[in-house]
Amino acid sequence: MPRITPNLWFDTEGLEAAEFYVSVFPNSQIENVTYYNEAGPRPAGTVLTVEFRLDGQEYTAVNGGPQFTFDEAISLLVNCADQKEVDYYWEKLSEGGSEGPCGWLKDKYGLSWQVAPVGLGELLADPDSGRARRAMAAMLRMGKLDLAALRAAADAED
Repeated sequence: MPRITPNLWFDTEGLEAAEFYVSVFPNSQIENVTYYNEAGPRPAGTVLTVEFRLDGQEYTAVNGGPQFTFDEAISLLVNCADQKEVDYYWEKLSEGGSEGPCGWLKDKYGLSWQVAPVGLGELLADPDSGRARRAMAAMLRMGKLDLAALRAAADAED
């Protein structure tokens, strides 16, 4: 089966972004950097691509120019084991970026992330429709997700 590698388009900050992401996630590293040559279209020696891994997942950053920018139509989901991980990734990834609703944020490069605790899906799909509704209503009022508050809301009486 072929591997699928997400390619992230940057103007000029692909290497800087890859170095940042590698610093945030464990078991991560930059694997290869390629450069434009005399054929262009950018000056020879300018970074073209950066191949990197974030905790085992391959990515490529492409310095393709200002034609395309990130938007919320694509995001990267960070499945966090517990609230400590939610807090860590939320703080690191939102620094210099912007916080959004329901566990979404944009990092300083404009890339959208969802930072969510592993138990969120179970709460939102609870067979007890009242629990699921209360958890959803609580999530819709949050920026950074708080798993304990979500569980408390789900367990509350109407």
